[in-house]
Amino acid sequence: VESLFGDALRLQPSLRSRMELVSKCGIKLVSPRRAQHSIQHYDTSAAHIVASVEESLRQLGTDRLDLLLIHRPDPLMDFDEVAGAFTQLRQGGKVLHFGVSNFSRHQFESLDKRIALATNQVEFSPLHTAPMFDETFDGLQDVGVAPMIWSPLAGGRLFQGGEAQADNLRLVIKGIADELGQPFASVVFAWIMQLPCRPLPLTGTGRIEAIAVAVAGAQFTLSRSDWFTILRAARGHEVA
Repeated sequence: VESLFGDALRLQPSLRSRMELVSKCGIKLVSPRRAQHSIQHYDTSAAHIVASVEESLRQLGTDRLDLLLIHRPDPLMDFDEVAGAFTQLRQGGKVLHFGVSNFSRHQFESLDKRIALATNQVEFSPLHTAPMFDETFDGLQDVGVAPMIWSPLAGGRLFQGGEAQADNLRLVIKGIADELGQPFASVVFAWIMQLPCRPLPLTGTGRIEAIAVAVAGAQFTLSRSDWFTILRAARGHEVA
């Protein structure tokens, strides 16, 4: 995909100023193209971070990334080494902003105090509410950093039958959506974006229709009672 995008960018360079390019690094994958990788593992060494950026720039046919994320916490991660690699890439103009993905509050703050981070990309949906209660969102709100949200629709589980919690939650959200005259997914996006840490949900789709539904979720606000009705269904119990 990166190579195809790079070809398009080389054919029409003016596209670059109209978009933001985000990439990730931190996992060495096992594949036929990477014969030297004997086991899939994390690597947040400075050498790997810099090499990953260089490869992304080459394949994308551009001179800079707008945002680079560390994909997951690495048990062998040295915060000072990662911050040093980020500083080197920023000074070289190769990456403008940095962030992380799936970091706990403490992990985020440990790296953020060494070099300013732009975001923490975490899983969150009505079927995965942990970041609301494990200090992830609280910590980001405290420092004024908006989280990016992956799997906001729970990987499609909100639309599938056969799972009791999801089935009940689907009916609750559908009832609110019908009352408001809004698409089901738009209500989910509105519910997420109403959090005070100002989450930025990722659609994970190339379909214009799905993107339009996500955008529609930013155009209205749920009542507090509707918001907590969804939370009650998501958690399976009343607030106490």
